[in-house]
Amino acid sequence: MPRQSIDIASFTHANPIPGASRLGPLLVSSVIAGRDPGSSTVPDSAEAQYVNLFHHIGQFLTAAGGDWRHVVRITFFVPDIAFRDACNPIWVEHFPDAASRPARHTQVISGSKLATCEFIAYIDD
Repeated sequence: MPRQSIDIASFTHANPIPGASRLGPLLVSSVIAGRDPGSSTVPDSAEAQYVNLFHHIGQFLTAAGGDWRHVVRITFFVPDIAFRDACNPIWVEHFPDAASRPARHTQVISGSKLATCEFIAYIDD
């Protein structure tokens, strides 16, 4: 079963790594930054950074043949724990069914100025 690198136009890495990698039904992202799509600009607000993160995740899912129902876990890395609450509205928007939400973890990374994330999805159809 060959591994497939998944890249999208709205988010690229400077290093020679893909934004995500798919092996069979498993899709795992590299770290994704909350930059504006197609840019290196980072919005000032936590809310805007989360909007960008969810945009990029959605693009990766689509490029890999999946969608939001395939997400199993998202880990967010934030500069301050206060960023965590800013995720809740967009989280509920993408995962409205409380009985069917992916796992989520938020970890504080000292010295960072932006929110980043990584995700795992299982695309079996």
